[in-house]
Amino acid sequence: MADEEDVDQDALAAEWGADFSEDDDVEATDDDMASKWASMVDEEDPDTEESGTTERVLNQDEIDSLLGFNADGMGHDDKTGIRAIINSTIVSYERLPMLEIIFDRLVRLLTTSLRNFTSDNVEVALESLSSVRFGDYLNSIPLPAILAVFKAEEWDNYGLVTVGSNLIYSMVDVLLGGGRGSMRLRIEGRPYTTIELNLIRRMIEVVLADADQAFAPLSPVHFNVERLETNPRFAAIARPANAAILVKLRIDMEDRGGNIEVLLPYATIEPIRDMLLQMFMGEKFGRDPIWEGHLASEMWNSAVEIDAVLFEQSMSLERVLNFKVGDTLVLDRTTNDPVTLRCGETILTDGKAGRVGDRVAVRITNRLRRPKMTYAAFEQADRVAVEGT
Repeated sequence: MADEEDVDQDALAAEWGADFSEDDDVEATDDDMASKWASMVDEEDPDTEESGTTERVLNQDEIDSLLGFNADGMGHDDKTGIRAIINSTIVSYERLPMLEIIFDRLVRLLTTSLRNFTSDNVEVALESLSSVRFGDYLNSIPLPAILAVFKAEEWDNYGLVTVGSNLIYSMVDVLLGGGRGSMRLRIEGRPYTTIELNLIRRMIEVVLADADQAFAPLSPVHFNVERLETNPRFAAIARPANAAILVKLRIDMEDRGGNIEVLLPYATIEPIRDMLLQMFMGEKFGRDPIWEGHLASEMWNSAVEIDAVLFEQSMSLERVLNFKVGDTLVLDRTTNDPVTLRCGETILTDGKAGRVGDRVAVRITNRLRRPKMTYAAFEQADRVAVEGT
């Protein structure tokens, strides 16, 4: 009996162990199924995705990037985001390629002129050339500064020259014989004296005189100083929303120097806009003699057909179709009537019909009719004809 009880106990324990293992497998299977169902619900339920999307919140950096603001957002650098859309109406100076050539020429002229003006070693560099709004530029001018309003006489409009305080005191110090290495500091609350204003006015006149020469090959213009201002509000020459070209120049005199800025509203340079749109190699403004000479030589070597028209008459198509051998066409011309020489549809000149040997010839009796647009080849041909006669 004892052995049977032991066997029964062992069998019962084995059965209980099997039951527990089956329960564990069922629980594990249930966990796997639950995770699968959860993943399927997440994939199939669109509300879950929408709720996850709506809970996405932009941080401050992302908001600034969307609006186009940054640490240098109030500068004149390229804008992004909504500010780029707002400022998209400003025409980029890169669409006026001649401007960069003109101001590069201004830098070279100004370097020589300021060296003669100050009797010191002066270096001028072009820092930037950009498009700005006039109102934004006035608000960004660091004070104190001197603003010179000048007028372009031939263009009948105005521009602005801004001289920074560092350059003002450096230039005054150099012109009055100050020693090197001693930089004068701005005294707060003290306005510029008459001597300082007159010296800076003379420097601005030198800059504008060189600007006259820089624009001269493209269009003759004279920039005259109208007045000097120390408050930007009194230097309003255009509406705040108007676009303008801003040129920043850096002037260094060894251990001294500063910045000078030239502002030209687009309305000021509008009279020469077509010229500024042109692109030339180097400093070849306007007419290119090399290209003109090549064009003239190619035109001299070209071949054209010339028609000698004795008489023209309009008649109906029916009559033309009824022409027969032996029909006679009466030309209302005599031997002394001129013959018209044409090239295509263009009438060149008149001549007189004759004979040279066995060939019919036409002798030119009048000069060539000048076209509306005259090229260098025609001008040269005219001079040769005059010299030959």
